[in-house]
Amino acid sequence: MEKETTRLLYDYLLKTGISETLAAYLNLIILMAAVLVLAWILDWVIWKFLRAFSIRIARQSKTNFDNFLVANRVPRYFAHLAPMFLLFKTVPVAFIDFDFARGIAMKTLQVVLVLLALSIIKRVFRSINDYLKTKPRFRDKPLDSYIQVFMIFGWSVGILAILAIVTNVQVWKFFTALGAGSAIILLIFKDSILGLVASIQVSANDMVRIGDWITFDKYGADGDVIEINLATVKVQNFDKTITTIPTYALISDSFKNWRGMQESGGRRIKRALIISQKSIRFLSDKDVEALKKIQLIQPYLSDRNEKIMAFNIENGRNKELAINGRNLTNIGVFRKYITDYLETHSAVNKGMTLMVRQLAPSPQGIPLEIYAFSADKRWENYEYVMADIFDHLMAALPFFDLKVFELPMDFGQDV
Repeated sequence: MEKETTRLLYDYLLKTGISETLAAYLNLIILMAAVLVLAWILDWVIWKFLRAFSIRIARQSKTNFDNFLVANRVPRYFAHLAPMFLLFKTVPVAFIDFDFARGIAMKTLQVVLVLLALSIIKRVFRSINDYLKTKPRFRDKPLDSYIQVFMIFGWSVGILAILAIVTNVQVWKFFTALGAGSAIILLIFKDSILGLVASIQVSANDMVRIGDWITFDKYGADGDVIEINLATVKVQNFDKTITTIPTYALISDSFKNWRGMQESGGRRIKRALIISQKSIRFLSDKDVEALKKIQLIQPYLSDRNEKIMAFNIENGRNKELAINGRNLTNIGVFRKYITDYLETHSAVNKGMTLMVRQLAPSPQGIPLEIYAFSADKRWENYEYVMADIFDHLMAALPFFDLKVFELPMDFGQDV
């Protein structure tokens, strides 16, 4: 029936007096024009129907997944399938007198159909990715990496299918050739393979999530992770610059993830006052009485001083020299003052480690280190709390007759 229809047009053109060759070409042109116009109309009608239908479903549906399908134009690309099947049926008829051209036309349609299928799959995966990112459970997962893996697999299969269509070679023979050239493939896709392995390990071990604050000195990254895909991890630094890190570097190199701090009850304060060794001394009874005016340590000084005096009398210590027996020192009392001050500070988390420790002496002095945790983990507030603590302690040093080490003004100058 199809052949008779094309012959009717061909015979009519011959009756006009033109040659058989010209009649065949005109027959092809007219038929192809009619087929393409019909395919375009069919595509437009189906698209309008799918658009109205999908919008109606999206509005009535309780889930927003269909909204992402519409946003990524999945129905629009599905509408192209019907015209494609129409072309598959009608193109062979139009090229009935051109066997060689018919073969090329059919292969072209098959290649276009493969590309259309890949485009639909890509947009469906993109919709799934966008939808899952709206869910709290998946918001910090490296979904982009998995989507890219699926698309690499899809494009690999699609390219093999296209090569099989163009060369008329069975697909399994291409897989055999790929096995023989696996070394070359591994070399070409080295970064992608490493990225795939790294993405799986990062996700399985929960090493990094989107939104984590990480510090990666090797790459100059210090900020929040905003994207994790197959090849790279994007970090937005606190100065708003973007640093790109290879995904496989997360498992091959060392970096710091601050998530544990963010999920804990506080942010660590670890800073030292360098006390001049020349200012350290024993306290006399007069000094102790003067320091009792500091309310925070008054109970401690009274109790401690009584015990020290009792010990010295009991053991017959000669206190004409302060070095004999037990004594209070200005740095020891100051250390106790810092501890009590931190324990009463409203911005310090009392449920976490809190201590004041003396580090090893150095040529510069004796470091008196504060190790505590700020209850407020926000950067600006944390810095304010730490500065407030050290402002107070540096101002309190003279009350204990202590000094912070400072280099002399003429230090380093030629003599």
